[in-house]
Amino acid sequence: MSRIALNAGAYTARSVIASAQRSVNLFGEPIPGAQGEPAQMAHYPTPGLALWGTVGSGPIRAIRQASNGVTYCVSGSSVYSLSAPSSSIGSITPGLHGPVSMTDNGLDLVIVDGTSSGWKVNLASGSFSQIIDPGAVFTGGTRVDYADTYFVFNRPNTPQFYISDSLNTTFDPLWFANKEATADNLVVAVVAKREIWLLGERSSEVWNDTGAADFPWAIVPNVLIPHGCAAKFSPCEVDNAVLWLSRDRNGQGIVVSGAGYEAKRVSTYAIEAEFTRYSRIDDAIGWTYQLGGHQFYVLTFPTQDVTWCYDITTGLWHEWLWIDTNGVEHRHRGMCAYNVSGSVFVGDWQNGNVYFLDNAIGTDNGSPIKRVRGYPHMLNDGKRVFWRQFLADMETGTGGYDPTGGIPPLGINAPQISLRWSDDRGHTYGSPVLNDLGGSGSYLRSLQWQRLGYARDRVFEISWSTPYATALLGAWVDATPAQS
Repeated sequence: MSRIALNAGAYTARSVIASAQRSVNLFGEPIPGAQGEPAQMAHYPTPGLALWGTVGSGPIRAIRQASNGVTYCVSGSSVYSLSAPSSSIGSITPGLHGPVSMTDNGLDLVIVDGTSSGWKVNLASGSFSQIIDPGAVFTGGTRVDYADTYFVFNRPNTPQFYISDSLNTTFDPLWFANKEATADNLVVAVVAKREIWLLGERSSEVWNDTGAADFPWAIVPNVLIPHGCAAKFSPCEVDNAVLWLSRDRNGQGIVVSGAGYEAKRVSTYAIEAEFTRYSRIDDAIGWTYQLGGHQFYVLTFPTQDVTWCYDITTGLWHEWLWIDTNGVEHRHRGMCAYNVSGSVFVGDWQNGNVYFLDNAIGTDNGSPIKRVRGYPHMLNDGKRVFWRQFLADMETGTGGYDPTGGIPPLGINAPQISLRWSDDRGHTYGSPVLNDLGGSGSYLRSLQWQRLGYARDRVFEISWSTPYATALLGAWVDATPAQS
Protein backbone atom coordinates (compact mmCIF):
# COMPACT_ATOMS: atom_id res chain seq x y z
CA MET A 1 0.00 0.00 0.00
CA SER A 2 1.17 3.54 -0.71
CA ARG A 3 1.12 6.20 1.96
CA ILE A 4 -0.60 9.49 1.09
CA ALA A 5 0.71 12.39 3.16
CA LEU A 6 -1.06 15.62 4.08
CA ASN A 7 1.79 18.08 4.51
CA ALA A 8 0.10 21.43 3.86
CA GLY A 9 -3.00 23.47 4.64
CA ALA A 10 -6.03 24.47 2.59
CA TYR A 11 -5.14 24.88 -1.07
CA THR A 12 -7.91 24.84 -3.64
CA ALA A 13 -6.11 26.29 -6.64
CA ARG A 14 -7.47 28.59 -9.33
CA SER A 15 -8.12 25.37 -11.25
CA VAL A 16 -9.09 22.29 -9.23
CA ILE A 17 -7.07 20.07 -11.57
CA ALA A 18 -3.98 21.65 -9.96
CA SER A 19 -5.12 21.19 -6.35
CA ALA A 20 -8.44 20.64 -4.61
CA GLN A 21 -7.33 20.34 -0.99
CA ARG A 22 -9.94 21.80 1.32
CA SER A 23 -9.05 21.93 4.99
CA VAL A 24 -12.19 22.81 6.92
CA ASN A 25 -12.09 23.22 10.70
CA LEU A 26 -8.73 21.46 10.80
CA PHE A 27 -5.26 22.93 11.35
CA GLY A 28 -1.92 21.29 10.67
CA GLU A 29 0.86 20.79 13.19
CA PRO A 30 4.27 19.65 11.87
CA ILE A 31 5.95 16.70 13.56
CA PRO A 32 9.69 17.34 13.98
CA GLY A 33 11.67 15.24 11.51
CA ALA A 34 14.14 14.27 14.21
CA GLN A 35 11.37 12.34 15.96
CA GLY A 36 11.55 9.67 13.28
CA GLU A 37 7.78 9.39 12.90
CA PRO A 38 6.33 8.18 9.58
CA ALA A 39 4.08 11.24 9.14
CA GLN A 40 5.36 14.79 8.78
CA MET A 41 2.18 16.51 9.95
CA ALA A 42 -0.93 15.88 12.05
CA HIS A 43 -4.20 17.68 11.41
CA TYR A 44 -6.16 18.53 14.54
CA PRO A 45 -9.70 19.87 15.03
CA THR A 46 -10.13 23.61 15.42
CA PRO A 47 -11.42 24.66 18.87
CA GLY A 48 -15.09 24.65 19.72
CA LEU A 49 -17.28 27.13 21.55
CA ALA A 50 -18.87 26.83 24.99
CA LEU A 51 -21.30 29.49 26.17
CA TRP A 52 -19.94 31.78 28.90
CA GLY A 53 -23.10 33.88 29.00
CA THR A 54 -25.41 36.14 27.03
CA VAL A 55 -24.68 39.87 27.22
CA GLY A 56 -27.36 42.17 25.85
CA SER A 57 -28.98 41.63 22.47
CA GLY A 58 -25.78 41.65 20.44
CA PRO A 59 -23.89 41.55 18.28
CA ILE A 60 -20.79 41.40 20.46
CA ARG A 61 -18.60 44.07 18.87
CA ALA A 62 -15.62 44.12 21.24
CA ILE A 63 -14.25 42.40 24.34
CA ARG A 64 -11.27 43.60 26.36
CA GLN A 65 -9.85 42.95 29.80
CA ALA A 66 -8.55 46.25 31.14
CA SER A 67 -5.44 46.83 33.22
CA ASN A 68 -7.48 46.68 36.44
CA GLY A 69 -8.60 43.12 35.62
CA VAL A 70 -12.19 44.06 34.76
CA THR A 71 -13.46 42.82 31.39
CA TYR A 72 -15.57 45.15 29.27
CA CYS A 73 -17.78 44.23 26.37
CA VAL A 74 -19.76 46.14 23.74
CA SER A 75 -23.04 44.44 22.83
CA GLY A 76 -25.03 46.33 20.23
CA SER A 77 -24.87 49.94 21.40
CA SER A 78 -24.45 49.11 25.10
CA VAL A 79 -21.21 48.85 27.05
CA TYR A 80 -21.07 46.19 29.76
CA SER A 81 -18.83 45.33 32.63
CA LEU A 82 -18.58 41.53 32.78
CA SER A 83 -17.84 41.48 36.50
CA ALA A 84 -20.41 39.19 38.12
CA PRO A 85 -23.16 39.99 37.62
CA SER A 86 -22.75 41.59 34.17
CA SER A 87 -24.19 45.08 34.03
CA SER A 88 -24.67 47.82 31.45
CA ILE A 89 -22.64 50.92 32.26
CA GLY A 90 -23.44 53.13 29.26
CA SER A 91 -24.29 53.45 25.59
CA ILE A 92 -22.46 54.39 22.40
CA THR A 93 -23.75 55.30 18.91
CA PRO A 94 -27.02 53.44 18.24
CA GLY A 95 -27.78 51.52 15.06
CA LEU A 96 -24.26 50.31 14.22
CA HIS A 97 -23.17 46.68 14.13
CA GLY A 98 -19.51 46.71 13.08
CA PRO A 99 -16.43 46.17 15.26
CA VAL A 100 -15.59 48.59 18.08
CA SER A 101 -12.07 49.38 19.33
CA MET A 102 -11.09 49.63 23.00
CA THR A 103 -7.84 50.09 24.90
CA ASP A 104 -6.70 51.65 28.18
CA ASN A 105 -3.76 53.55 29.64
CA GLY A 106 -4.06 52.16 33.16
CA LEU A 107 -6.35 54.98 34.19
CA ASP A 108 -9.11 55.13 31.57
CA LEU A 109 -10.48 52.72 28.99
CA VAL A 110 -11.27 54.51 25.72
CA ILE A 111 -13.85 53.30 23.17
CA VAL A 112 -14.28 54.38 19.54
CA ASP A 113 -16.73 53.06 16.95
CA GLY A 114 -15.75 54.77 13.70
CA THR A 115 -17.93 57.82 14.27
CA SER A 116 -16.77 61.25 15.43
CA SER A 117 -17.65 60.32 19.02
CA GLY A 118 -15.74 58.45 21.70
CA TRP A 119 -16.24 57.32 25.29
CA LYS A 120 -14.20 56.44 28.33
CA VAL A 121 -14.50 54.30 31.44
CA ASN A 122 -12.64 55.46 34.53
CA LEU A 123 -10.96 52.29 35.78
CA ALA A 124 -10.87 53.43 39.40
CA SER A 125 -14.52 54.41 39.77
CA GLY A 126 -16.08 52.47 36.90
CA SER A 127 -17.86 55.61 35.69
CA PHE A 128 -18.74 55.89 32.00
CA SER A 129 -18.82 59.14 30.03
CA GLN A 130 -18.51 60.58 26.56
CA ILE A 131 -15.21 62.21 25.67
CA ILE A 132 -15.75 65.95 25.40
CA ASP A 133 -12.95 68.00 23.86
CA PRO A 134 -13.52 71.81 23.91
CA GLY A 135 -10.70 72.28 21.40
CA ALA A 136 -12.37 69.92 18.90
CA VAL A 137 -9.14 67.96 18.37
CA PHE A 138 -10.87 64.72 19.30
CA THR A 139 -12.91 63.48 16.35
CA GLY A 140 -13.26 59.79 17.17
CA GLY A 141 -11.59 57.15 15.03
CA THR A 142 -11.83 53.69 13.54
CA ARG A 143 -9.32 52.34 16.03
CA VAL A 144 -7.75 53.48 19.28
CA ASP A 145 -4.32 52.19 20.28
CA TYR A 146 -1.84 53.02 23.03
CA ALA A 147 1.90 53.74 22.94
CA ASP A 148 4.32 55.44 25.33
CA THR A 149 1.51 56.88 27.53
CA TYR A 150 -0.49 58.29 24.56
CA PHE A 151 -3.77 57.17 23.03
CA VAL A 152 -3.43 57.06 19.23
CA PHE A 153 -6.33 57.63 16.81
CA ASN A 154 -6.81 57.91 13.07
CA ARG A 155 -9.01 60.75 11.82
CA PRO A 156 -11.42 59.01 9.40
CA ASN A 157 -11.42 60.07 5.74
CA THR A 158 -8.30 62.21 6.13
CA PRO A 159 -4.51 61.61 6.04
CA GLN A 160 -4.29 62.56 9.72
CA PHE A 161 -3.66 60.82 13.01
CA TYR A 162 -3.62 62.43 16.44
CA ILE A 163 -2.72 61.56 20.01
CA SER A 164 -3.95 62.37 23.49
CA ASP A 165 -2.01 64.12 26.19
CA SER A 166 0.22 61.80 28.22
CA LEU A 167 -1.82 59.49 30.49
CA ASN A 168 -4.94 61.51 29.83
CA THR A 169 -8.03 61.87 27.64
CA THR A 170 -7.40 65.54 26.95
CA PHE A 171 -5.90 66.78 23.69
CA ASP A 172 -3.35 69.35 22.63
CA PRO A 173 -4.68 71.23 19.57
CA LEU A 174 -1.28 70.91 17.87
CA TRP A 175 -0.70 67.22 18.51
CA PHE A 176 -1.72 65.79 15.17
CA ALA A 177 0.11 64.97 11.95
CA ASN A 178 -0.44 63.84 8.39
CA LYS A 179 0.59 60.59 6.85
CA GLU A 180 3.18 62.28 4.71
CA ALA A 181 5.22 59.92 2.52
CA THR A 182 2.39 59.62 -0.04
CA ALA A 183 -0.82 61.57 -0.65
CA ASP A 184 -3.40 58.85 0.10
CA ASN A 185 -5.72 58.99 3.11
CA LEU A 186 -4.98 57.14 6.32
CA VAL A 187 -7.19 54.08 6.82
CA VAL A 188 -6.11 53.06 10.32
CA ALA A 189 -3.23 53.51 12.79
CA VAL A 190 -1.84 50.43 14.55
CA VAL A 191 0.75 50.33 17.32
CA ALA A 192 3.37 47.57 17.20
CA LYS A 193 6.72 47.43 18.99
CA ARG A 194 6.17 50.94 20.39
CA GLU A 195 5.85 52.32 16.87
CA ILE A 196 2.81 53.58 14.98
CA TRP A 197 2.08 51.90 11.66
CA LEU A 198 0.03 54.26 9.52
CA LEU A 199 -1.82 52.07 7.02
CA GLY A 200 -3.06 54.20 4.16
CA GLU A 201 -5.28 53.52 1.17
CA ARG A 202 -2.35 52.61 -1.12
CA SER A 203 0.80 52.67 1.00
CA SER A 204 1.95 52.70 4.63
CA GLU A 205 4.64 54.25 6.79
CA VAL A 206 5.99 53.96 10.34
CA TRP A 207 6.41 56.63 13.02
CA ASN A 208 8.35 56.44 16.28
CA ASP A 209 8.53 58.44 19.49
CA THR A 210 11.33 61.01 19.34
CA GLY A 211 10.26 62.81 22.52
CA ALA A 212 10.10 66.19 20.81
CA ALA A 213 8.22 68.80 22.83
CA ASP A 214 6.14 70.18 19.97
CA PHE A 215 4.97 66.70 18.83
CA PRO A 216 6.52 63.49 20.19
CA TRP A 217 6.16 61.36 17.05
CA ALA A 218 8.07 61.55 13.75
CA ILE A 219 8.20 59.47 10.60
CA VAL A 220 10.94 56.84 10.42
CA PRO A 221 13.11 58.09 7.55
CA ASN A 222 13.56 56.12 4.35
CA VAL A 223 10.73 53.74 5.15
CA LEU A 224 7.83 53.38 2.71
CA ILE A 225 5.74 50.22 2.67
CA PRO A 226 4.05 49.71 -0.73
CA HIS A 227 0.96 48.11 0.76
CA GLY A 228 -2.11 50.03 1.87
CA CYS A 229 -5.13 48.64 3.68
CA ALA A 230 -8.15 47.23 1.82
CA ALA A 231 -10.30 46.63 4.92
CA LYS A 232 -10.18 48.98 7.91
CA PHE A 233 -11.15 46.28 10.40
CA SER A 234 -8.64 43.72 9.13
CA PRO A 235 -5.41 44.88 10.87
CA CYS A 236 -4.21 43.07 13.99
CA GLU A 237 -1.03 43.38 16.02
CA VAL A 238 0.54 40.00 16.83
CA ASP A 239 3.96 39.45 18.39
CA ASN A 240 5.16 42.95 17.42
CA ALA A 241 4.01 42.47 13.82
CA VAL A 242 0.96 43.86 12.04
CA LEU A 243 -1.17 41.65 9.79
CA TRP A 244 -3.74 43.09 7.41
CA LEU A 245 -5.55 42.69 4.10
CA SER A 246 -3.68 44.92 1.69
CA ARG A 247 -4.34 47.14 -1.31
CA ASP A 248 -1.83 49.05 -3.43
CA ARG A 249 -1.79 50.94 -6.69
CA ASN A 250 -1.61 47.66 -8.64
CA GLY A 251 -4.41 45.72 -6.95
CA GLN A 252 -5.71 44.30 -3.70
CA GLY A 253 -6.48 41.14 -1.77
CA ILE A 254 -3.07 40.04 -0.44
CA VAL A 255 -2.64 39.35 3.29
CA VAL A 256 0.65 40.77 4.54
CA SER A 257 2.59 40.75 7.77
CA GLY A 258 4.48 43.94 8.58
CA ALA A 259 7.58 43.82 10.75
CA GLY A 260 11.04 45.35 10.56
CA TYR A 261 9.74 48.11 8.25
CA GLU A 262 8.77 45.57 5.59
CA ALA A 263 5.54 43.83 4.61
CA LYS A 264 5.80 40.12 3.85
CA ARG A 265 3.12 38.36 1.84
CA VAL A 266 1.59 35.51 3.89
CA SER A 267 -1.45 34.61 1.77
CA THR A 268 -1.17 31.98 -0.96
CA TYR A 269 -2.12 32.07 -4.63
CA ALA A 270 -5.11 29.87 -3.81
CA ILE A 271 -6.35 32.18 -1.02
CA GLU A 272 -5.85 35.27 -3.19
CA ALA A 273 -7.73 33.68 -6.08
CA GLU A 274 -10.56 32.96 -3.65
CA PHE A 275 -10.69 36.61 -2.60
CA THR A 276 -11.10 37.75 -6.21
CA ARG A 277 -14.39 35.87 -6.38
CA TYR A 278 -15.89 37.78 -3.44
CA SER A 279 -18.38 40.58 -4.10
CA ARG A 280 -16.54 42.74 -1.57
CA ILE A 281 -13.52 42.45 0.70
CA ASP A 282 -13.50 45.91 2.31
CA ASP A 283 -15.75 44.63 5.13
CA ALA A 284 -13.22 41.98 6.26
CA ILE A 285 -12.77 41.71 10.03
CA GLY A 286 -9.54 40.48 11.60
CA TRP A 287 -8.87 39.13 15.09
CA THR A 288 -6.34 36.83 16.71
CA TYR A 289 -6.16 34.10 19.29
CA GLN A 290 -3.53 31.76 20.69
CA LEU A 291 -4.10 28.19 21.89
CA GLY A 292 -1.81 25.21 22.29
CA GLY A 293 1.28 27.03 21.08
CA HIS A 294 -0.36 28.15 17.81
CA GLN A 295 -1.03 31.82 17.08
CA PHE A 296 -3.88 32.38 14.62
CA TYR A 297 -4.99 35.37 12.55
CA VAL A 298 -8.70 35.10 11.75
CA LEU A 299 -10.10 36.94 8.73
CA THR A 300 -13.88 36.97 8.27
CA PHE A 301 -15.74 38.33 5.22
CA PRO A 302 -19.29 39.10 6.44
CA THR A 303 -20.87 39.78 3.04
CA GLN A 304 -19.40 36.60 1.60
CA ASP A 305 -20.23 34.67 4.82
CA VAL A 306 -16.76 33.08 4.89
CA THR A 307 -13.94 32.85 7.45
CA TRP A 308 -10.29 32.04 6.74
CA CYS A 309 -7.67 31.40 9.38
CA TYR A 310 -3.90 31.79 9.07
CA ASP A 311 -1.68 29.87 11.47
CA ILE A 312 1.17 32.30 12.05
CA THR A 313 3.16 29.54 13.75
CA THR A 314 3.19 27.18 10.77
CA GLY A 315 2.31 29.49 7.85
CA LEU A 316 -0.68 27.32 6.89
CA TRP A 317 -4.28 28.36 6.14
CA HIS A 318 -7.59 26.65 6.84
CA GLU A 319 -11.28 27.39 6.51
CA TRP A 320 -13.17 28.01 9.75
CA LEU A 321 -16.93 27.69 9.62
CA TRP A 322 -20.09 26.63 11.39
CA ILE A 323 -23.09 24.82 9.96
CA ASP A 324 -26.73 25.71 10.57
CA THR A 325 -29.49 23.20 11.29
CA ASN A 326 -29.88 22.60 7.54
CA GLY A 327 -26.20 21.76 7.15
CA VAL A 328 -25.43 24.99 5.25
CA GLU A 329 -21.90 26.36 5.75
CA HIS A 330 -21.49 29.87 7.20
CA ARG A 331 -18.67 32.03 8.57
CA HIS A 332 -17.42 31.25 12.05
CA ARG A 333 -19.50 32.61 14.93
CA GLY A 334 -16.74 34.88 16.24
CA MET A 335 -16.62 38.61 15.55
CA CYS A 336 -13.99 39.48 18.16
CA ALA A 337 -11.86 37.77 20.78
CA TYR A 338 -9.69 38.56 23.77
CA ASN A 339 -7.64 36.54 26.24
CA VAL A 340 -9.35 37.04 29.60
CA SER A 341 -7.33 35.71 32.53
CA GLY A 342 -5.99 32.83 30.46
CA SER A 343 -9.24 31.94 28.66
CA VAL A 344 -10.06 33.02 25.12
CA PHE A 345 -13.40 34.86 25.09
CA VAL A 346 -15.18 35.13 21.72
CA GLY A 347 -18.11 37.40 20.88
CA ASP A 348 -20.88 36.35 18.48
CA TRP A 349 -21.54 38.44 15.36
CA GLN A 350 -25.28 37.73 15.39
CA ASN A 351 -26.45 37.73 19.02
CA GLY A 352 -25.30 38.55 22.54
CA ASN A 353 -23.49 35.29 23.21
CA VAL A 354 -19.99 35.33 24.68
CA TYR A 355 -18.14 32.02 24.40
CA PHE A 356 -15.09 30.23 25.68
CA LEU A 357 -12.87 29.07 22.80
CA ASP A 358 -11.10 25.84 23.69
CA ASN A 359 -9.41 22.90 21.96
CA ALA A 360 -11.12 20.55 24.42
CA ILE A 361 -14.59 21.59 23.21
CA GLY A 362 -15.94 19.55 20.29
CA THR A 363 -19.05 21.54 19.34
CA ASP A 364 -20.03 25.12 18.59
CA ASN A 365 -22.24 25.79 21.59
CA GLY A 366 -23.77 22.33 21.23
CA SER A 367 -23.98 22.32 17.42
CA PRO A 368 -21.84 19.81 15.49
CA ILE A 369 -18.67 21.04 13.81
CA LYS A 370 -18.17 19.85 10.25
CA ARG A 371 -14.58 18.86 9.46
CA VAL A 372 -13.42 18.21 5.90
CA ARG A 373 -10.04 17.30 4.41
CA GLY A 374 -9.29 16.93 0.74
CA TYR A 375 -6.38 14.79 -0.47
CA PRO A 376 -3.91 15.47 -3.27
CA HIS A 377 -4.61 14.29 -6.81
CA MET A 378 -3.61 10.62 -7.20
CA LEU A 379 -2.39 9.52 -10.65
CA ASN A 380 -0.24 6.89 -12.26
CA ASP A 381 1.29 8.29 -15.46
CA GLY A 382 -2.16 8.99 -16.87
CA LYS A 383 -3.19 5.32 -16.76
CA ARG A 384 -6.48 4.04 -15.40
CA VAL A 385 -6.10 2.68 -11.88
CA PHE A 386 -8.28 0.26 -9.95
CA TRP A 387 -8.60 1.61 -6.43
CA ARG A 388 -8.84 -1.48 -4.25
CA GLN A 389 -8.79 0.17 -0.85
CA PHE A 390 -8.58 3.53 0.93
CA LEU A 391 -7.53 3.42 4.59
CA ALA A 392 -7.68 6.69 6.53
CA ASP A 393 -4.77 7.20 8.93
CA MET A 394 -6.81 8.72 11.75
CA GLU A 395 -7.18 8.46 15.50
CA THR A 396 -10.23 6.51 16.65
CA GLY A 397 -11.68 5.25 19.93
CA THR A 398 -11.64 8.57 21.75
CA GLY A 399 -15.35 8.71 22.58
CA GLY A 400 -18.88 7.78 21.67
CA TYR A 401 -20.97 4.75 22.50
CA ASP A 402 -19.74 2.00 24.80
CA PRO A 403 -18.25 -0.76 22.60
CA THR A 404 -18.83 -3.42 25.26
CA GLY A 405 -22.50 -3.35 24.32
CA GLY A 406 -21.71 -4.34 20.74
CA ILE A 407 -21.34 -2.26 17.59
CA PRO A 408 -24.64 -0.51 16.92
CA PRO A 409 -26.08 -0.36 13.40
CA LEU A 410 -24.44 2.19 11.13
CA GLY A 411 -25.68 5.70 11.85
CA ILE A 412 -27.23 4.85 15.24
CA ASN A 413 -25.36 6.47 18.14
CA ALA A 414 -22.06 5.80 16.41
CA PRO A 415 -19.74 8.65 15.43
CA GLN A 416 -19.49 8.63 11.66
CA ILE A 417 -16.95 9.49 9.02
CA SER A 418 -17.65 9.70 5.30
CA LEU A 419 -15.50 9.31 2.21
CA ARG A 420 -16.32 10.68 -1.21
CA TRP A 421 -14.23 11.02 -4.32
CA SER A 422 -13.96 12.77 -7.64
CA ASP A 423 -13.04 11.05 -10.89
CA ASP A 424 -13.24 14.20 -13.05
CA ARG A 425 -10.13 15.88 -11.62
CA GLY A 426 -11.85 17.54 -8.66
CA HIS A 427 -14.81 19.18 -10.42
CA THR A 428 -17.61 17.01 -9.01
CA TYR A 429 -17.87 14.34 -6.32
CA GLY A 430 -19.95 11.23 -5.86
CA SER A 431 -22.19 10.44 -2.93
CA PRO A 432 -20.43 10.02 0.43
CA VAL A 433 -19.88 6.51 1.75
CA LEU A 434 -20.20 6.23 5.52
CA ASN A 435 -18.01 4.38 7.96
CA ASP A 436 -18.00 3.93 11.74
CA LEU A 437 -15.36 5.75 13.80
CA GLY A 438 -15.71 3.18 16.55
CA GLY A 439 -16.66 3.43 20.17
CA SER A 440 -14.70 4.52 23.19
CA GLY A 441 -11.51 2.50 23.45
CA SER A 442 -11.61 1.23 19.84
CA TYR A 443 -8.12 2.55 19.21
CA LEU A 444 -7.31 -0.03 16.52
CA ARG A 445 -10.44 0.62 14.50
CA SER A 446 -9.48 0.43 10.82
CA LEU A 447 -11.24 3.01 8.65
CA GLN A 448 -11.35 1.16 5.36
CA TRP A 449 -13.32 1.57 2.15
CA GLN A 450 -13.04 -1.26 -0.39
CA ARG A 451 -13.37 -1.69 -4.18
CA LEU A 452 -13.62 1.95 -5.16
CA GLY A 453 -13.64 1.60 -8.93
CA TYR A 454 -11.43 2.86 -11.74
CA ALA A 455 -10.11 6.37 -12.39
CA ARG A 456 -7.17 8.04 -14.10
CA ASP A 457 -7.12 10.97 -11.64
CA ARG A 458 -8.69 10.35 -8.23
CA VAL A 459 -9.28 13.00 -5.55
CA PHE A 460 -10.46 11.68 -2.18
CA GLU A 461 -12.15 13.76 0.52
CA ILE A 462 -13.16 12.74 4.03
CA SER A 463 -15.58 14.45 6.40
CA TRP A 464 -16.78 13.97 9.97
CA SER A 465 -18.40 15.91 12.80
CA THR A 466 -17.84 13.86 15.94
CA PRO A 467 -17.37 16.00 19.08
CA TYR A 468 -14.57 13.72 20.28
CA ALA A 469 -10.83 14.20 19.87
CA THR A 470 -9.35 13.13 16.55
CA ALA A 471 -6.11 13.48 14.63
CA LEU A 472 -5.65 12.92 10.91
CA LEU A 473 -2.23 11.96 9.52
CA GLY A 474 -3.08 11.01 5.94
CA ALA A 475 -4.06 7.69 4.35
CA TRP A 476 -2.90 4.52 2.71
CA VAL A 477 -4.22 3.41 -0.67
CA ASP A 478 -4.01 0.09 -2.45
CA ALA A 479 -4.25 0.63 -6.20
CA THR A 480 -3.54 -1.50 -9.27
CA PRO A 481 -2.66 0.21 -12.57
CA ALA A 482 -4.46 -0.93 -15.68
CA GLN A 483 -2.77 -1.40 -19.05
CA SER A 484 -3.89 1.96 -20.45
